[in-house]
Amino acid sequence: MSPEQMTPNHWLLGRITWQSIPMAHEPILLWTFIAVMLGGLVMLAGVTRYRLWGPLWRDWICSIDHKKIGIMYMILGLVMFLRGFSDAIMMRLQQSMAFGEALGYLPPHHYDQIFTAHGVIMIFFVAMPFVTGLMNYLVPLQIGARDVSFPFLNNFSFWMTTGGAMLTMVSLFLGEFSTSGWLALSNLGAQDPGVGLDYYIWGLQVAGVGTTLSGINLIVTIIKMRAPGMKLMKMPIFTWTALCTNALIVATFPILTAALVLMSLDRYLGTHFFTNDLGGNAMLYVNLIWIWGHPEVYILVLPAFGVYSEIVPTFTRKRLFGYTSMVYATVVITILSYLVWLHHFFTMGSGATVNTFFGITTMIISIPTGAKIFNWLFTMYKGRIRFTVPMLWTLGFMVTFAIGGMTGVLLAVPPADFVLHNSLFLIAHFHNVIIGGVVFAVFAGINYWYPKAFGYRLVESWGKASFWFWLVGFWVAFMPLYILGLMGVTRRVNHFEDASLQPWFLVAACGAALIALGIACFFVQLFVSWQRRSELRDVTGDPWDARTLEWATSSPPPQYNFAFTPVAYEIDAWWDMKKHGYRRPLSGFAPIHMPANTAAGFVIAMLSTLLGFAMIWHMWPLAIGSLAAIILATIVHTFNYQRDYYIPAAEVAATEESRTQQLATAASHA
Repeated sequence: MSPEQMTPNHWLLGRITWQSIPMAHEPILLWTFIAVMLGGLVMLAGVTRYRLWGPLWRDWICSIDHKKIGIMYMILGLVMFLRGFSDAIMMRLQQSMAFGEALGYLPPHHYDQIFTAHGVIMIFFVAMPFVTGLMNYLVPLQIGARDVSFPFLNNFSFWMTTGGAMLTMVSLFLGEFSTSGWLALSNLGAQDPGVGLDYYIWGLQVAGVGTTLSGINLIVTIIKMRAPGMKLMKMPIFTWTALCTNALIVATFPILTAALVLMSLDRYLGTHFFTNDLGGNAMLYVNLIWIWGHPEVYILVLPAFGVYSEIVPTFTRKRLFGYTSMVYATVVITILSYLVWLHHFFTMGSGATVNTFFGITTMIISIPTGAKIFNWLFTMYKGRIRFTVPMLWTLGFMVTFAIGGMTGVLLAVPPADFVLHNSLFLIAHFHNVIIGGVVFAVFAGINYWYPKAFGYRLVESWGKASFWFWLVGFWVAFMPLYILGLMGVTRRVNHFEDASLQPWFLVAACGAALIALGIACFFVQLFVSWQRRSELRDVTGDPWDARTLEWATSSPPPQYNFAFTPVAYEIDAWWDMKKHGYRRPLSGFAPIHMPANTAAGFVIAMLSTLLGFAMIWHMWPLAIGSLAAIILATIVHTFNYQRDYYIPAAEVAATEESRTQQLATAASHA
C-alpha cells in the first residue's frame, strides 16, 4: 500500500501528499517533466511572441466549425501518439535487456503502468481522435452540408475528449496510472485502492461522454442533412462507414460507462459488483467490458475501410467495384461485431457449446471483411494505378491486414486460443490489425485530404520514406512476437530468465527503431511541405481528380462549405458533375445562415475535467464546487440566444469571385 493510502485525507487536498509526486524518486519522470515544461514554455513564448492568443481563443478553442474541430481532433491524436509511442519504445527497450541477472531500467510497478498507459492512450486518445477527426472534417463535406446537426455539441465533445486525455497525462506527474491493463482486467476482484485505477476510470468517463455525444451528432447529420438527391445508397462509402461506426458508438459506449460506474460504486461506496466478496462477480465486468471492447475494434477499423474505399477509386481512375456489396458488408460487420465478444475469454470456463458458437461467429465476421479486400482488388484490376503516397499506404494495408486477419481466424479456434491466449502471439495479432488497418489508414487519409484542409499538397519523397520505414519496421518489430508467442512466451512480462529469448526481443526493438524513423519522416514531411507550400499550392480544390463532393469546394473550403447546396444524381456525385460539364454559379448568392462560436463547450468540459480530478484525489470541496459550476455554466449557456449569424451575400460573392480568379489563373498556366 502506498504512503498516500495510509495517510488520512486532507480536508482540502484529499489524498495528495509530497509522496504523490513520483518525480521525487523516479529519475525518468523527472527528466520527462523537465522536457515537457521546457517544451510548454517554448510553445507559450511562441504564441505570446506572435500574438496568437486572440486568434487561438476565438478561431479555434471556441470554434464550432466542423472542419477546425476535425483538425483539432487530429492534432490531439498526433500529440497523444507521441506519448503512446514513447511508452512502446520504453517497453521494447526494457524487454530487450532484462534477462537473467540484468533487471533492465524499469521496475515492475513502473513497467505495469507503462503498458497500461500505452494501451489506453493508443486506443482512446490516439485511434479514436484520429477516426473522429476524419469523420468530423469529411462527413458534412461529403454529403453537401454546411456543418453538423449540433455544432455546439461538436465543440463540447472535442473538449471532453481532450479533458479525458489531460487526466491521463496528469497521472504521469501526480500520483500514478493504473497497472491493470488497458481494460482494467488484472486483479479485478481485489483492486488496488490507489489513484491509478481512478485516473483510468475518470479519464475514460470524461472522454466517453464526448465520444457518445459525437456519435449522436454524426448520425443525425448523416440521416437528416444529406444533399438533395443523395439517397442512402448514393452516399460515399466513407460516409457509410461513418454512419455504421457512430451507430456502434451510440450502442456500445453506454455499456462502457455503465461498467465504469459500477466499478466506481465498488471503489467509492463499498458495493460489491465486481469484487470477490459478498456475492460480487468479476466475470460480470469481463463480459460488460468486452461487449463494448470488441465493437470498439470495428469502431476504429470501419472508418479506415472507408478511407481506403475513397483512395482506391481515385488513384485507379475507376468507380469502386461492388458498391452495393461494400455497403452490405459494412452493415453486416456492424451487426456481427456484437456477436463475437466472448472469443476474448475462451479460456475462462464458459463451456464447449458457448465457445463453439462464438468461435463460429468470429470466423463468419471475416467473410464480409474479406469481401472488401476483393472489392478493392477488383477496383484496381485493369485500372491506371498512380502509386502516390496514399495509394502506397493502401497497398501496405492490404498485405498487412490480410495476414493479421488470418492470425485472427486462427485465434478464433478455441483449442488454438487455449494455447495462444495471453501470449505475445495475441499482441502481434492485435497490432497487426490496428497498425495495419487503422494507423496506415490515418497516414493515407492525412496525405490524401491534407491539400483539402490546408490548401497545399504534402511532399511525396518524405511521405514515401515514412511509409517504407513504417512497413518494414512493423514486420521487423512484430514478426518476432508471433514466433515468441508460438513458443509460449506470455505478454506483460518485464523480465525473463531464459536468455535464449533475447535475440528475438532485440530484433523487435530494432523494428521499433525503424518505426520511430518513419514517424520522424512524417513530421519532416509536414515541415518541409509547409516550407514549400507556395510551390505545392492547390488552387483547383481537386488535386487528385477525385470523385466525391468534398473536392467540389476550394482548398481549404470556405466557412460555409458550399455557396449553393449541391444536388447529387449518382454515387460519385463530384465525378458525375465533372463528367456532365458542371459550371460553378457566379451570381445569385444569398446570405448564409451559420452557427456562432461559443466558449461554453470549452468551459463546461474543463469544469468536468476538474470534477474528475477532484474525484480521483477525494478532494470533496473541489468536487462539489466544480459540479455546481458545471450546472451553473450549463444554465447560463441555455440563456445564450446569440447562437447564429448570417454571412452577408456580398461576402459570399467576394469569396466565390476570389476562387473564380484562382481557377482562371490556374487554367491559364496549365
